[in-house]
Amino acid sequence: MIEISRSDITDMQARFPAAFQTGAVTRAWRWSVGICAFAWIICLLWWFDVTPGRIANGLSGLGTIIVLMIPPSPGDQWQDILKGLAESVAMAFLGTFVAMLLAVPLGFLGARNVVVNMLAHFTIRRVYDGFRGMDQLIWALAFVRAVGLGPLAGVLAICAAEIAVLAKLFAEAIENADPKQMEGITSVGGNALCRLRFGLLPQIMPVLLAQFLYQFESNVRSASILGVVGAGGIGLQIAERIKVRYWDEVLFIILLILVTVAVVDFISSRIRQRMITGG
Repeated sequence: MIEISRSDITDMQARFPAAFQTGAVTRAWRWSVGICAFAWIICLLWWFDVTPGRIANGLSGLGTIIVLMIPPSPGDQWQDILKGLAESVAMAFLGTFVAMLLAVPLGFLGARNVVVNMLAHFTIRRVYDGFRGMDQLIWALAFVRAVGLGPLAGVLAICAAEIAVLAKLFAEAIENADPKQMEGITSVGGNALCRLRFGLLPQIMPVLLAQFLYQFESNVRSASILGVVGAGGIGLQIAERIKVRYWDEVLFIILLILVTVAVVDFISSRIRQRMITGG
């Protein structure tokens, strides 16, 4: 065991003062950042009119709603609830599936090892970023106006929102593929199609399918909200019951959504695990 004397510590403090104490400039900078952050939070609270009275009234109203929710009840129109839930799951699957089909070629187009021109690659990826910046709810509002109320607007909204997301994820998977397998196929006389089919796709296919399943289970949750703006699904059932204050039925629908999302998450996670591990 090495013993360190007091003189050694003093010598180290003299040689490396920054390691033992914070400088005055650093302390001043930290205090300035902390004060600015605190002032910014206070300004936001004032801007949004966040007061103790409003918070207390909100919590009181929330407590009243929670009391009215218990016990949960399916109501007389439970068939419509089950139909809306099945509609939401179908919307999520169809929208994500179509988005995946369209995102595969876009993923190749956005991969750096496929499109080697830096300006073209930068432009394509920024276009993907721009489309990813629009939320599904915004797409749903646009498609409700375009095609009318119903699940078609929800499917189109999910598809439009997911294309750029999946294209970016697919492009990154293609960029991370091992080039040695494609080089080996080229060395034995394989053409570009053979390199793609036997050198690239076996590497990226498990990743692509895993990303599809993850986005699908995420969109099951998102599809539950799209119905609020008229895009079909279980969200419409929630919105209708909130309007007439059937809070017990609202809680029943929420619990049903939680169970459905948990089941979808469990099944998709098992499938992803088997694909990735090759089980």
